[in-house]
Amino acid sequence: MNFPAGWYDDPEHPTQQRYWDGNVWTDERRPREQPSPYQGQYGQPKQDQPQYGQPVQHGQVFGGGQAQKPASDRPVYGQPGPQQQPPPQAHYGQPQTQYGQPAQQHGYPAYPQQQPGYGYPGQNRFTTPDGQPLSGWWRRVLARVIDSVLIFFVSLPLTGYFWMKYLNDYTDNVERQMRSTTPPTFSEMLNSSMSAVAWTIPAAILTAVVMFAYEYLMLTKKGATIGKSAAGIAVRLRDVPGAAPGAAIAKRAGMGLALTVLGAVPILGSLLGIVVLLNYLWPLWDDKKQALWDKVAGTNVVRT
Repeated sequence: MNFPAGWYDDPEHPTQQRYWDGNVWTDERRPREQPSPYQGQYGQPKQDQPQYGQPVQHGQVFGGGQAQKPASDRPVYGQPGPQQQPPPQAHYGQPQTQYGQPAQQHGYPAYPQQQPGYGYPGQNRFTTPDGQPLSGWWRRVLARVIDSVLIFFVSLPLTGYFWMKYLNDYTDNVERQMRSTTPPTFSEMLNSSMSAVAWTIPAAILTAVVMFAYEYLMLTKKGATIGKSAAGIAVRLRDVPGAAPGAAIAKRAGMGLALTVLGAVPILGSLLGIVVLLNYLWPLWDDKKQALWDKVAGTNVVRT
């Protein structure tokens, strides 16, 4: 049942009235007008209101619809007043009012319900356009840690030599400084540390390549890596449910690969380190909970 447009009692503020435009509540409010005596069901629009310039019957209250009843017909103090009929109840087998539709009770439309996912206690209010809840930031961190540890060991056959050379140079530099009778200069310390760190560059690049292949295969086939499955999350297009296509995953994982490779450049790497940090932190304040590579690929990390 659609109620006609008009002023009705505001369900949020009993002392006010709110304008119903026939479909939804508007923001227009005004003080509630008291109904005239014995006017009918509480909250219904007043009928037969006198217009400006028309004669008013003796005893009629301004703003009311009918003249007051004679004193003989009025209820005496201490006697029960006129009984109002309760709203009709639906009988067994009759259709019930559907959730979200204006309720047919108390003479005014029901206050519009909030949409699911927006403000209910204990419910995630961040969702995809089709209503799937988005992942929280800590779940994403947990999944990244699990995947990074896994890929480190998987890529050791390719990177083990470089990590071993790094550890040997590092320990040699420490022993050399401990045996030296004079403290090393800043340039000597910088040169020795750079010679050791140089071995980590090819190891990091190879690890990033393995991570790219791992994410591409897992996300296109299952929608989630092992770490994401353990954290209860997955990657999908923001507007389309299901596993994301290969082009989107290539953009997403390719951005991570590019940041790692370019990060190996001495000066450029320091600047890109800020971009890498922002990429991981971006979902904390983004209204769509997307990292930078999610925005490039048009993806979202969602709860499963």
